[in-house]
Amino acid sequence: MIDYRGWLRRAAKEPFVHFLLLGVLVFAFNAWRDTRADLSDRHIVVTQADVQRLVALYMQTWNHPPSPADVDALIRDHVKEEIYYREALRMGLDKNDEVVRRRMRSKMEFLAVTSVDAETPDDKTLLAFMQAHPQKYGGEPRYSFRTVYEGVGAAARAAALRDLAGAHGNADLKGAGQRIDAPAALAKATKADIAAAFGPAFANAVVKAPVGRWAGPFESSFGVNLVRVTQVTAPAPLSLAQVRRDVENDWRAETLAKREAAGYQALLDGYDVKIEKPQ
Repeated sequence: MIDYRGWLRRAAKEPFVHFLLLGVLVFAFNAWRDTRADLSDRHIVVTQADVQRLVALYMQTWNHPPSPADVDALIRDHVKEEIYYREALRMGLDKNDEVVRRRMRSKMEFLAVTSVDAETPDDKTLLAFMQAHPQKYGGEPRYSFRTVYEGVGAAARAAALRDLAGAHGNADLKGAGQRIDAPAALAKATKADIAAAFGPAFANAVVKAPVGRWAGPFESSFGVNLVRVTQVTAPAPLSLAQVRRDVENDWRAETLAKREAAGYQALLDGYDVKIEKPQ
């Protein structure tokens, strides 16, 4: 004969049984709560617009129209999704769920800025944006310079320091090292041009060097150099046509950020926020 009382006593001590009973209680509570819900929540209507949307999404994914059987399957899946969605809401599964919270936040942020993607700013708007950020859309300065190549290694660096100490004003450093005028293509070179010819470290040194006197020693791709920048040509202003794509992208990104911030502030103003920090 089966000892039911003993079995029940042992089962009552099992954590899995406790979990199962808790689940039954939650389900029973939600079932009781659902009986109080509006019966209209139990109606699902799949409209022609819903079907058209499902077909459009199918074509966007598969690049061909769905068959009648495919359409029926799409509708059945839509009904299944709607039922699960409603039941999940009834059970409160959307509450205290970080994934759901983040998704809803993303949708709200999207709604705040969705109109910006469809906007095409005119030339007046973009020019005003350019003028507000001159440092970003100005041209690059150009550098003309002369250089003395001293060689490679510590001995070359020591020689460069001696030559630099003996230089006076705009002296040509005759007899010191090997004078190399920058190639004609680099007579008015951008920083990128100089980096391509002599290396990035040398280019960084040139753009920081004083104008009209020798400076260094600086390391180039070839070795140790002294440099005299003879002229810095101010950048020519760029036209909107030259940088239109960059300006429009930057305008769109900044406008999105501003509108999202403004939308959030408008919502925040409608709330009374109280923060209780732990002691």
